[in-house]
Amino acid sequence: MKRYLILEDGSIFEGEAFGAKGETTGEVVFTTGMTGYQETITDQSYANQILVFTNPLIGNYGVNLDDYESIEPGCKGVICHELARVTSNWRSQGSLAQFLEQMKIPGIAGIDTRALTKRLRLAGTMKGRIIDTLVDTEHAFSQLNATVVNEDLVAKVSTVKPYPNPGSKRNVVVIDFGLKHSILRELAKRDCNTIVLPYTVTAEEIFKLKPDGVLLSNGPGDPKQLPEAVKMIQEVEKKLPLFGICLGHQLFALANGADTFKMKFGHRGFNHPVKEVATGKICFTSQNHGYAVARKSVNNDLLNITYSELNDGTIEGLRHKNYPAFSVQFHPDAAPGPHDAVAIFDDFMHMIDLRKDEDNA
Repeated sequence: MKRYLILEDGSIFEGEAFGAKGETTGEVVFTTGMTGYQETITDQSYANQILVFTNPLIGNYGVNLDDYESIEPGCKGVICHELARVTSNWRSQGSLAQFLEQMKIPGIAGIDTRALTKRLRLAGTMKGRIIDTLVDTEHAFSQLNATVVNEDLVAKVSTVKPYPNPGSKRNVVVIDFGLKHSILRELAKRDCNTIVLPYTVTAEEIFKLKPDGVLLSNGPGDPKQLPEAVKMIQEVEKKLPLFGICLGHQLFALANGADTFKMKFGHRGFNHPVKEVATGKICFTSQNHGYAVARKSVNNDLLNITYSELNDGTIEGLRHKNYPAFSVQFHPDAAPGPHDAVAIFDDFMHMIDLRKDEDNA
C-alpha cells in the first residue's frame, strides 16, 4: 500500500505503508542514531513529531519490553529508507511494524531519507503530514497548514498523579516533563527512593516531601511555555540540590535569567560530541532537543558554562555559582547511545551527600 509524506514547503515523498493505519500530522525531525530505534520512538521528547531515521535500515532486531522509554509514546509517525523484513535477536518480542501498529503510529518505508534530511537541514524543521492518498492534495495541505503541533506538549506526556520508584538511600523527587524510564533506571542503580511528580507541582508541594534532591526531567517542546515551572525552580534551587536534563536544563537556564531559542533543525541522535570546559574531556552523548540556551544571555555572575557542543558551539551544561544546582542538555542516561556521561548521576549523588553532611554538621 502506498503512503505519502507531504511537507509545508510543498514537497511530497512517496513510500510504502507499515505500522498503524490512518493519517497524522507532526513536526518532521531527523535522528542520526544507527540503532536504538525503540528507545527513540518511545522517548516522550518526540511528542507530536514525525521521526526520520537517517540510518538506511531499521527494525532488524525487533522490539522488547526492556527498551521502552515510555509506555504510551507521543511520537506521531516514523519514516525510514528500509524496514527489515526479518527480525533476529534473542531479546526480540515482536517486530517494529507490529509495535507501531499496536501503538497506533503510522510509518512509511522506501523514502529517500538522505534527500529528506538534506531538505530539513537546509530549510529547517517543518510540519509534515502522513497521508494515504494524493487524490486531493489541496485538502491535505490545507489540513497540514491548519494543524498546530507544538502547544501544550508537556501536558500531554507528563504523569497526572505522583508515583514511586522505591529505594532505600537518598530521597529524590523527579519532576516529569516527559520523563524517560532510563533516568529512573539510573536512579534505581544508585538505590534512590524516588517519587515522580507532575510538571504542575509547586515548590511548596515539593518541600512537604522533604527530598534530598530534585531532578528536572527531559521533555518536549518550548521551555518558555512553562512559566510556572520556572517559578518553581527559582524557589527549589535555593533550598535543595537540583539537577536538570534536556528540557530540565533549559528551564534551569530560564530560571536564572538566561534565554532560549529554537534551533534550525536541532540535535537528535547519540553521536554528538561535547567538551567539558574545566577539563577539556570529550564525551559522545545522546541528544534530543530542538531548543537551546542562548550563550550571550547567560549571566556569568550566576552561572558557569560547563559543557559545549563541538559541532556548533551550543551550550550543553550549566552550574550555579551560589547554589548546589546544575544541568546538562544531553542525556547522561545513555538510552540509546554511549555511556560516556553516565557518571553525571554520581555527581548529583555526591552533591546530595555534601548537602546532607552540611545539614547534619
